[in-house]
Amino acid sequence: MSVTQAAAYAAPAPKAPLERTTVPRRPVGEHDVLIEVKYAGICHSDIHQARDGWGEGIFPMVPGHEIAGVVAEVGPGVTKYAVGDRVGVGCFVDSCRECEYCLAGQEQHCVQGATGTYNALDRNGEPTYGGYSTHLVVDENYAVRIPEGLALDVAAPLLCAGITLYSPLKHWGAGPGKKVAIVGLGGLGHMGVKIAHALGAEVTVLSQSLRKREDGLRLGADHYYATADEATFKELKGRFDLILSTVSAPLGLDRYLSLLRVGGALVNVGAPEEPVELNLFSVIAGNRTLAGSMIGGIAETQEMLDFCAEHGLGSEIEVISGDQINEAYERVLSSDVRYRFVIDTSTI
Repeated sequence: MSVTQAAAYAAPAPKAPLERTTVPRRPVGEHDVLIEVKYAGICHSDIHQARDGWGEGIFPMVPGHEIAGVVAEVGPGVTKYAVGDRVGVGCFVDSCRECEYCLAGQEQHCVQGATGTYNALDRNGEPTYGGYSTHLVVDENYAVRIPEGLALDVAAPLLCAGITLYSPLKHWGAGPGKKVAIVGLGGLGHMGVKIAHALGAEVTVLSQSLRKREDGLRLGADHYYATADEATFKELKGRFDLILSTVSAPLGLDRYLSLLRVGGALVNVGAPEEPVELNLFSVIAGNRTLAGSMIGGIAETQEMLDFCAEHGLGSEIEVISGDQINEAYERVLSSDVRYRFVIDTSTI
C-alpha cells in the first residue's frame, strides 16, 4: 500500500498557524517500513522550531517526533518488523552509522549529525516531515517496538519526553538511596517523576508554585516544594544527589546548584532560547557538575519503552484532533496541559 503523499498539519512559515496540507513520502525502500501514524505527541520543542526559536527553520514544517503507529508495509530487506507491528519513531530518523558514537548506540551524537525527524534534510537533501501526519517512511533501524503493555496514545510522548528523562536518570545513577529533584512538572517533568520513582529514588518536585502538588505526589514524588518561596532554597541547601531541570525558561543556575550535595549534578534537558548566567564558584564549591543530556540512542530508547511497559508507565495525556493543534500550542505556552497533548492522527 505504498503512499507517495500523506495528509499532515504544517506551519507554512515561521510563527504562522499550522494548517492542513499534504507532504511527499518516499517510496518504501529495501530496509524501510511504512508506518500508519496513530498518535503524535506535541513537544515544546515543536513550538520552538515552528516559531524559529532555535534558529532558522525549514518551511513548510511538519513538526512531531513523538510518533506511535502500526507498520503498514515493509521493504524486501526488512528483518525487524512485519506488517501490523506496533512501532514508534523519536527525534531522529537516520545517522551516518559509521562514527564511534553510532557504533556505540549513541546515534543522537552522530559526528555527521543525526537526521532530525522533521526540520532537517535527509541524505538526498530532501526535507524531512514529522509525525503530525497520517504516514511516515523510515529505515527499520530507526524505529522501535512499542510493547503490548503500552497503549499507543500514552506511549507516543515516551519517544521524546520518556527517553529525555530516562537517559540522564540512568546515566547519573538514580536509584535506591539517591535523592533526585525534578525541576518543573510539565510534559517532561511528569515523566521524570514517574521514572525516577520506578527506579527507586527519593523524588522531589521543584515547581514555581504548589498548584500541581497533588498531581506530583500522585505520580510518585515524595516531596513537593514551591521555588517562588525563597525559604525553599534555604531549607533544601545541599540536599540532592541529582537535579534534572526540564524547564525551557532561563534558570537561576547558581541557586539550584546550591541544592546539590558534594559531587552532585545539575543536568539540563530543557533548552531555553536565551543564554543563562553562571558563577563558576557554584560548581567549584562542592565538586558539583553542571551538565546537559539529549534524548538517547535507539537501543536505550527501546530499553526505556520496555522499562515503562514493565512498570506501567505511560504519559498523562489529553488527546486532541488536528484542528486543535494551534490552540494546543498556546495552551502549552501558558502551562495549561496535564501533561502532554497527543494528536489523534485519524483526524488529520
